[in-house]
Amino acid sequence: MGKRGWSWSWSWAAALAQGVGAEEGDSEREKRWTDLFHRFDTNQDGQVDIAELGAGLRAMGVLVGGGTEQEILRTGDTNQDGQLDLTEFTEYLRQHERKLKLMFNSLDRNNDGEIDASEIQQALLNLGITITLPQAEKILLSMDKDGTITVDWTEFRDHFIFNPLSKMEEIVEHWKHSTFMDIGESLTIVDEFSETERLTGVWWRQLLSGAIAGAVSRTCTAPLDRLKIYMQVFAAKRSLNLAGVWKMMVAEGGYLSLWRGNGVNVLKITPETGIKFMAYEQYKKIFLVHKSTLEVHERFVAGSLAGVTSQTIIFPMEVLKIRLGLGKSGQYMGIFHCAQNMLRNEGPRAFFKGYVPNAIGIIPYAGIDLAVYESVKNMYLQKYGQERTDPGVLVLLGCGTFSSTCGQLASYPLALIRTRMQAQAVVKGEPEMNMLQQFARIVQREGWTGLYRGMAPNFLKVVPAVSISYVVYEHMKFFLGVTSK
Repeated sequence: MGKRGWSWSWSWAAALAQGVGAEEGDSEREKRWTDLFHRFDTNQDGQVDIAELGAGLRAMGVLVGGGTEQEILRTGDTNQDGQLDLTEFTEYLRQHERKLKLMFNSLDRNNDGEIDASEIQQALLNLGITITLPQAEKILLSMDKDGTITVDWTEFRDHFIFNPLSKMEEIVEHWKHSTFMDIGESLTIVDEFSETERLTGVWWRQLLSGAIAGAVSRTCTAPLDRLKIYMQVFAAKRSLNLAGVWKMMVAEGGYLSLWRGNGVNVLKITPETGIKFMAYEQYKKIFLVHKSTLEVHERFVAGSLAGVTSQTIIFPMEVLKIRLGLGKSGQYMGIFHCAQNMLRNEGPRAFFKGYVPNAIGIIPYAGIDLAVYESVKNMYLQKYGQERTDPGVLVLLGCGTFSSTCGQLASYPLALIRTRMQAQAVVKGEPEMNMLQQFARIVQREGWTGLYRGMAPNFLKVVPAVSISYVVYEHMKFFLGVTSK
């Protein structure tokens, strides 16, 4: 860019500070927009293309993401030539500013010309999203330039003028993702959808995107999952380490056997997600008799109950996954053959072995996952909330991975006992024992560290699983029309 590089630091607030009043006239506004256009037009050809628009927005300190410059160009490019001329540029800003003014007036419930934390809290509440007053204040801090803990029209306009939002609901969704940053790792906490998302069908597209992302992620990490199961069941009995168990699996069935049991693991994603979502909606009604939204602890209880409900219904598929994963080559011809053998030889109770530790394990996993996630998120907001409320992808994935790992540490002994109970029928000489007997036997024979047998491969799959599921999830949302690139 040479001498016309983006060394300047221009903003709407800076322009106002140089003499443009909060209620500027049409001529001042047109002059400001024209000046900005010429700053964007670095090659001086009278047109601003997408590269120049993106570079200009970044130089202004605007966070470009989620297709911001593409959406501005799509909306403002009336002659469809792939660029914005001065007329198109100023007309886009004029129309967008009008929409923002309507949204500001909608937020300013007491008509005092300023938005405070309680008004943001109420706006979110109206769309079914509950946040605390401190969380609302952190949202304000990202827009508040004069330190008054309120936002006037100028500050609101400056913050959103290059964010291509056109409806009040979209402004709220922008804030919602700054407050609830769940990435779907929890077994029990269900995604919260606003009324708008329900009416427009966004909810089922997001659920479908999550299901497909989960299927791809589980398939990619299936060898590590089967390695974990083998470690839990056979490692202590045969004195094998991680490498020894891996060699044993490959020697028994070849490399393709590493995906044994993955089919049923993928198949159970859709019913588990659907049942959990529907059950959550029913449990919410218990708490919403005399109010319109859930408190955080009520959301946790409703989500936990929904998780227990979905786990109860799909639990036989979990048992089948373990049996297929531990099966030898040629032992089962498929999922149905495995189910028939279990029913014929062990009876219906075999499909619910390990159910009790599994159900109990949901509570510590979900509770610690949620608590750690909220703590890490709040630490981030307290440190960087005045600069931005949207933490970005890496922070989201980091918070989710760390909280999920802490949840797994708390609930892993119960998961180990569940697997041992499900595998009793396929391990020679293994006596039938209940949950407490299994716990006592593990501690007696393997020590307290035995309760974390197989944790290494479980940890190894966390980062790739989260990363793969995120990438696929974002691409699926784009494919289904939930987001634009």
